[in-house]
Amino acid sequence: MDQALNILVARLLAHRFLPRKDPLARRALVDEVFRESLERRLEECGLQLLENPYAEHIAVGLKPEMEEWVFGEGENWLSNNMGLPRDAIALLVVVWALIILPKRERQIARASTAGDTQTDMFGTEKPIARGEEVAPGVPEDAVYADFGKKLGGKSRFSMNLGQLAKLGFVIRRNKMIHEGPLLDLMIDYARLAPRIIEGALAEVLKLTGTRIAVDDDASGEDDPENTTETAAGEEV
Repeated sequence: MDQALNILVARLLAHRFLPRKDPLARRALVDEVFRESLERRLEECGLQLLENPYAEHIAVGLKPEMEEWVFGEGENWLSNNMGLPRDAIALLVVVWALIILPKRERQIARASTAGDTQTDMFGTEKPIARGEEVAPGVPEDAVYADFGKKLGGKSRFSMNLGQLAKLGFVIRRNKMIHEGPLLDLMIDYARLAPRIIEGALAEVLKLTGTRIAVDDDASGEDDPENTTETAAGEEV
Protein backbone atom coordinates (compact mmCIF):
# COMPACT_ATOMS: atom_id res chain seq x y z
CA MET A 1 0.00 0.00 0.00
CA ASP A 2 2.91 2.37 0.71
CA GLN A 3 4.05 2.26 -2.90
CA ALA A 4 0.56 2.94 -4.21
CA LEU A 5 0.20 5.78 -1.71
CA ASN A 6 3.53 7.32 -2.76
CA ILE A 7 2.54 7.11 -6.42
CA LEU A 8 -0.84 8.76 -5.82
CA VAL A 9 0.64 11.62 -3.77
CA ALA A 10 3.39 12.19 -6.34
CA ARG A 11 0.90 12.23 -9.20
CA LEU A 12 -1.43 14.63 -7.39
CA LEU A 13 1.44 17.02 -6.70
CA ALA A 14 2.85 16.75 -10.22
CA HIS A 15 -0.39 16.90 -12.20
CA ARG A 16 -2.38 19.03 -9.68
CA PHE A 17 -5.53 16.96 -10.26
CA LEU A 18 -6.62 13.45 -11.26
CA PRO A 19 -9.93 12.19 -12.66
CA ARG A 20 -12.10 10.25 -10.25
CA LYS A 21 -12.06 7.27 -12.60
CA ASP A 22 -8.28 6.94 -12.20
CA PRO A 23 -7.66 3.59 -10.40
CA LEU A 24 -5.68 5.09 -7.51
CA ALA A 25 -8.01 8.07 -7.17
CA ARG A 26 -10.98 5.72 -7.10
CA ARG A 27 -9.26 3.59 -4.49
CA ALA A 28 -8.81 6.68 -2.30
CA LEU A 29 -12.56 7.30 -2.56
CA VAL A 30 -13.83 3.78 -1.84
CA ASP A 31 -11.10 2.24 0.38
CA GLU A 32 -11.41 3.74 3.86
CA VAL A 33 -8.02 2.50 5.08
CA PHE A 34 -6.25 3.81 1.98
CA ARG A 35 -8.13 7.12 2.25
CA GLU A 36 -7.07 7.58 5.89
CA SER A 37 -3.45 6.81 5.01
CA LEU A 38 -3.57 9.34 2.17
CA GLU A 39 -5.02 12.04 4.40
CA ARG A 40 -2.35 11.41 7.07
CA ARG A 41 0.41 11.61 4.47
CA LEU A 42 -0.93 14.88 3.09
CA GLU A 43 -1.51 16.31 6.56
CA GLU A 44 2.16 15.79 7.40
CA CYS A 45 2.92 18.23 4.57
CA GLY A 46 0.23 20.76 5.51
CA LEU A 47 -2.05 19.62 2.71
CA GLN A 48 -5.51 18.10 2.42
CA LEU A 49 -7.41 16.09 -0.17
CA LEU A 50 -9.88 18.14 -2.20
CA GLU A 51 -12.87 16.20 -3.50
CA ASN A 52 -16.62 16.38 -3.53
CA PRO A 53 -19.20 13.96 -4.94
CA TYR A 54 -20.20 16.47 -7.62
CA ALA A 55 -16.73 16.98 -9.10
CA GLU A 56 -15.13 14.88 -11.83
CA HIS A 57 -11.63 15.23 -10.38
CA ILE A 58 -9.73 15.18 -7.09
CA ALA A 59 -6.86 17.47 -6.10
CA VAL A 60 -4.81 18.63 -3.12
CA GLY A 61 -4.86 21.98 -1.35
CA LEU A 62 -3.59 23.75 1.74
CA LYS A 63 -5.01 22.94 5.14
CA PRO A 64 -6.71 26.01 6.66
CA GLU A 65 -4.17 26.30 9.47
CA MET A 66 -1.37 26.57 6.90
CA GLU A 67 -2.90 29.46 4.97
CA GLU A 68 -1.32 32.16 7.11
CA TRP A 69 2.13 30.61 6.76
CA VAL A 70 1.79 30.44 2.98
CA PHE A 71 -0.32 33.48 2.11
CA GLY A 72 0.63 35.79 4.99
CA GLU A 73 4.30 36.25 4.17
CA GLY A 74 5.50 39.81 3.70
CA GLU A 75 3.41 42.92 4.15
CA ASN A 76 0.44 41.78 2.07
CA TRP A 77 -1.77 38.72 2.31
CA LEU A 78 -1.48 36.84 -0.96
CA SER A 79 -4.82 36.02 -2.60
CA ASN A 80 -3.48 32.75 -4.07
CA ASN A 81 -0.32 30.78 -4.75
CA MET A 82 -0.77 30.57 -8.53
CA GLY A 83 0.36 34.04 -9.43
CA LEU A 84 -3.13 35.25 -10.32
CA PRO A 85 -3.68 39.02 -10.12
CA ARG A 86 -6.74 40.42 -8.40
CA ASP A 87 -8.75 40.94 -11.58
CA ALA A 88 -8.08 37.32 -12.60
CA ILE A 89 -9.36 36.15 -9.20
CA ALA A 90 -12.47 38.29 -9.72
CA LEU A 91 -13.00 36.75 -13.19
CA LEU A 92 -12.53 33.28 -11.69
CA VAL A 93 -15.25 33.93 -9.11
CA VAL A 94 -17.61 35.31 -11.79
CA VAL A 95 -17.09 32.25 -14.01
CA TRP A 96 -17.52 29.96 -10.99
CA ALA A 97 -20.81 31.66 -10.15
CA LEU A 98 -22.09 31.35 -13.72
CA ILE A 99 -21.09 27.70 -14.22
CA ILE A 100 -20.85 25.88 -10.87
CA LEU A 101 -23.80 27.38 -8.98
CA PRO A 102 -26.45 26.42 -11.59
CA LYS A 103 -24.82 23.01 -12.09
CA ARG A 104 -24.78 22.34 -8.36
CA GLU A 105 -28.44 23.31 -8.04
CA ARG A 106 -29.37 20.78 -10.73
CA GLN A 107 -27.18 18.08 -9.18
CA ILE A 108 -28.68 18.57 -5.72
CA ALA A 109 -32.20 18.53 -7.16
CA ARG A 110 -31.42 15.37 -9.11
CA ALA A 111 -29.94 13.64 -6.06
CA SER A 112 -32.94 14.66 -3.97
CA THR A 113 -35.35 13.29 -6.58
CA ALA A 114 -33.43 10.03 -6.72
CA GLY A 115 -33.41 9.79 -2.93
CA ASP A 116 -29.60 9.80 -2.86
CA THR A 117 -28.43 11.69 0.21
CA GLN A 118 -24.77 10.72 -0.17
CA THR A 119 -24.52 10.06 3.56
CA ASP A 120 -21.78 7.48 3.11
CA MET A 121 -18.50 9.35 2.96
CA PHE A 122 -16.82 6.59 1.00
CA GLY A 123 -19.90 5.39 -0.85
CA THR A 124 -18.77 6.37 -4.31
CA GLU A 125 -19.31 2.99 -5.93
CA LYS A 126 -22.60 4.55 -7.08
CA PRO A 127 -21.61 8.20 -7.47
CA ILE A 128 -23.92 11.06 -8.27
CA ALA A 129 -24.65 11.19 -11.97
CA ARG A 130 -22.46 13.84 -13.55
CA GLY A 131 -22.32 13.48 -17.31
CA GLU A 132 -25.67 15.01 -18.14
CA GLU A 133 -25.29 17.56 -15.37
CA VAL A 134 -22.12 19.17 -16.71
CA ALA A 135 -22.81 22.80 -17.49
CA PRO A 136 -22.88 23.57 -21.24
CA GLY A 137 -20.61 26.56 -20.72
CA VAL A 138 -21.09 30.31 -21.08
CA PRO A 139 -20.21 32.49 -24.09
CA GLU A 140 -17.02 34.51 -23.69
CA ASP A 141 -18.60 37.49 -25.42
CA ALA A 142 -21.56 37.49 -23.02
CA VAL A 143 -19.30 37.37 -19.95
CA TYR A 144 -17.18 40.18 -21.34
CA ALA A 145 -20.25 42.27 -22.18
CA ASP A 146 -21.50 41.98 -18.61
CA PHE A 147 -18.24 42.18 -16.65
CA GLY A 148 -15.37 43.05 -19.00
CA LYS A 149 -15.13 46.74 -18.15
CA LYS A 150 -15.19 45.96 -14.42
CA LEU A 151 -12.41 43.42 -14.89
CA GLY A 152 -9.83 45.54 -16.67
CA GLY A 153 -11.01 45.78 -20.27
CA LYS A 154 -10.72 43.50 -23.27
CA SER A 155 -6.97 42.80 -23.20
CA ARG A 156 -6.92 42.05 -19.46
CA PHE A 157 -10.06 39.95 -19.76
CA SER A 158 -8.60 37.85 -22.56
CA MET A 159 -5.22 37.48 -20.83
CA ASN A 160 -6.77 36.49 -17.50
CA LEU A 161 -9.14 34.04 -19.15
CA GLY A 162 -6.17 32.43 -20.90
CA GLN A 163 -4.35 32.14 -17.59
CA LEU A 164 -7.37 30.49 -15.94
CA ALA A 165 -7.47 28.01 -18.81
CA LYS A 166 -3.75 27.29 -18.49
CA LEU A 167 -4.16 26.55 -14.78
CA GLY A 168 -7.06 24.15 -15.36
CA PHE A 169 -9.92 26.25 -13.99
CA VAL A 170 -11.69 26.61 -17.32
CA ILE A 171 -11.65 25.16 -20.82
CA ARG A 172 -12.02 27.51 -23.79
CA ARG A 173 -13.66 26.02 -26.85
CA ASN A 174 -15.30 27.81 -29.79
CA LYS A 175 -15.60 31.10 -27.88
CA MET A 176 -17.30 29.29 -25.00
CA ILE A 177 -16.06 28.98 -21.42
CA HIS A 178 -16.49 25.48 -20.00
CA GLU A 179 -15.80 24.03 -16.57
CA GLY A 180 -12.19 22.95 -16.10
CA PRO A 181 -10.93 20.18 -13.80
CA LEU A 182 -10.19 22.53 -10.89
CA LEU A 183 -13.15 24.92 -11.05
CA ASP A 184 -15.38 22.85 -8.74
CA LEU A 185 -12.54 21.88 -6.38
CA MET A 186 -10.35 24.88 -5.63
CA ILE A 187 -13.12 27.22 -4.46
CA ASP A 188 -14.88 26.38 -1.20
CA TYR A 189 -18.55 26.12 -2.20
CA ALA A 190 -19.82 26.19 1.39
CA ARG A 191 -18.01 29.46 2.12
CA LEU A 192 -18.40 31.30 -1.17
CA ALA A 193 -21.87 30.33 -2.38
CA PRO A 194 -23.75 32.19 0.40
CA ARG A 195 -21.62 35.29 -0.18
CA ILE A 196 -22.49 35.25 -3.88
CA ILE A 197 -26.15 34.35 -3.48
CA GLU A 198 -26.71 36.91 -0.73
CA GLY A 199 -24.04 39.46 -1.57
CA ALA A 200 -22.82 42.05 -4.01
CA LEU A 201 -21.99 39.75 -6.92
CA ALA A 202 -25.54 38.42 -6.98
CA GLU A 203 -26.79 41.98 -7.16
CA VAL A 204 -24.54 42.72 -10.15
CA LEU A 205 -25.66 39.53 -11.88
CA LYS A 206 -29.28 40.56 -11.37
CA LEU A 207 -28.61 44.04 -12.73
CA THR A 208 -27.03 42.62 -15.89
CA GLY A 209 -29.81 40.08 -16.37
CA THR A 210 -27.45 37.13 -15.93
CA ARG A 211 -29.04 34.06 -14.36
CA ILE A 212 -27.43 32.11 -11.54
CA ALA A 213 -28.90 29.84 -8.90
CA VAL A 214 -30.23 32.59 -6.61
CA ASP A 215 -33.58 33.32 -5.06
CA ASP A 216 -35.66 36.03 -6.72
CA ASP A 217 -35.45 38.20 -3.63
CA ALA A 218 -31.70 37.72 -3.09
CA SER A 219 -29.90 41.02 -2.88
CA GLY A 220 -26.86 42.50 -1.23
CA GLU A 221 -26.16 45.69 0.61
CA ASP A 222 -22.69 46.13 -0.88
CA ASP A 223 -22.06 48.62 -3.65
CA PRO A 224 -21.98 46.71 -6.98
CA GLU A 225 -19.01 48.83 -8.03
CA ASN A 226 -16.96 47.06 -5.33
CA THR A 227 -17.72 43.60 -6.75
CA THR A 228 -14.26 43.08 -8.24
CA GLU A 229 -12.52 43.89 -4.99
CA THR A 230 -14.87 41.65 -3.00
CA ALA A 231 -14.47 38.73 -5.35
CA ALA A 232 -10.73 39.17 -5.70
CA GLY A 233 -10.29 38.86 -1.97
CA GLU A 234 -11.35 35.22 -1.95
CA GLU A 235 -8.63 32.65 -1.39
CA VAL A 236 -8.04 30.07 -4.07
